[in-house]
Amino acid sequence: MNPSIATDKARYRAFQKTLQSASRTMHVSEILKLAMESFRASKMRFALTALGMVIGTASLIWVVTIGMTGKQYILKELQKIETNSVELEYAGGGATAAERVLYNDSLTIDDEKAVVNGLPGVIYASPVLEMHDRINFGGGVVKDTLVLGVSPQYQNIRNLLVPVGRFFDDEDDAAHIKCAVVTQKFARERFGSDDAAVGSTFEISGIPFTIIGVFKESFDDFGNSEIQDQTILIPYSVGRYFAGSENVKQIYFSMRSIDEVTDAAKEIKRIVQARHRHDSVYNTQTLTAYLEMAANIADILTAVLFLVATVTLAVGGVGIMNIMLANVRARVREIGIRKALGATYREIKLQFLAEAIIISLTGGAVGCIVGLALPLSIRFFTDYAIPISYWSVVIALASATLVGVIFGTVPATRAAQLDPVEALKYE
Repeated sequence: MNPSIATDKARYRAFQKTLQSASRTMHVSEILKLAMESFRASKMRFALTALGMVIGTASLIWVVTIGMTGKQYILKELQKIETNSVELEYAGGGATAAERVLYNDSLTIDDEKAVVNGLPGVIYASPVLEMHDRINFGGGVVKDTLVLGVSPQYQNIRNLLVPVGRFFDDEDDAAHIKCAVVTQKFARERFGSDDAAVGSTFEISGIPFTIIGVFKESFDDFGNSEIQDQTILIPYSVGRYFAGSENVKQIYFSMRSIDEVTDAAKEIKRIVQARHRHDSVYNTQTLTAYLEMAANIADILTAVLFLVATVTLAVGGVGIMNIMLANVRARVREIGIRKALGATYREIKLQFLAEAIIISLTGGAVGCIVGLALPLSIRFFTDYAIPISYWSVVIALASATLVGVIFGTVPATRAAQLDPVEALKYE
């Protein structure tokens, strides 16, 4: 082939591509111009049609924000029950049922010391020595009450609040001071009020104890604590004399970080197991599972609410489709004239589809502004750092665009399929 002919053909093809590109650009600009002229001619109809998308996209953002806020609150409340703690408990031993009844290899204070010395991440530790005694509440009322012998660090491990009085300290424990810290319910039923209880005395197994503080749990743990409504806490050094043994039911350890808890639980179990018989069983429990479960539940609820909120977008999409169908009927003659002048099926369809997308996207953008205004205002005017997901804005805008495409396709197709002859005769 002659090189000059090949060059001419290559130039021709390049010219045709440039011409087609220019034609498409012109068509798109014209379509957008016609859409904007249509909106200016009926501003109220445009605003009311877009209102559904405003509500829909704002709802999506609010739902995600509410879900994230709820998740943040739940996790914050769960962390009050010391999610950094590891509970160690003796579960029994022996090969047969008879041996498990007779054989006892309980935990001791030496196990606590071994773990503290062998595991650097432990910041608090406390044994739990459980006893029961019948306490006189006056007026002939005697109640079976739980008495726990614990160390002063138990307050930090369990995040106990002492609104009245104080918790016993290391000096009280070392000196074997017969002092007690009681629950608010015990104080009010036994002495009438929290203030009246502090400084008062009562007897445990005939020995007088002085109440130095009234405590409460900082979080409702739904019955997962050894603490009951009427619980008395006394120093472990005093409690072991009542029990007649240094064996304890549980030992609590608190780690520096929640990230250390899982590995620490395994190491604690290994250290204690090495100090006892090989067939003794010791279990460790952590609260990290509660955090994971709460986070998963919060995410699922947010996802469900998000899907429910998309119904609002669908309703807004139906509104757009109805308005656009009415718009097509009102502009039949205009469509007929455009087709008579050479407008193609594609151009007519793109014109009405562009109008639907612009309505939907404009409503989505305004809805995002409205949806962000509330949480941003709360963060600006209050001290509460309400969480905001900017991904929800992206999803809301993408959803609004998708709704415009889906619900705008039917009226756009109907407009493009009109017969120009019949359209010109339409009255």
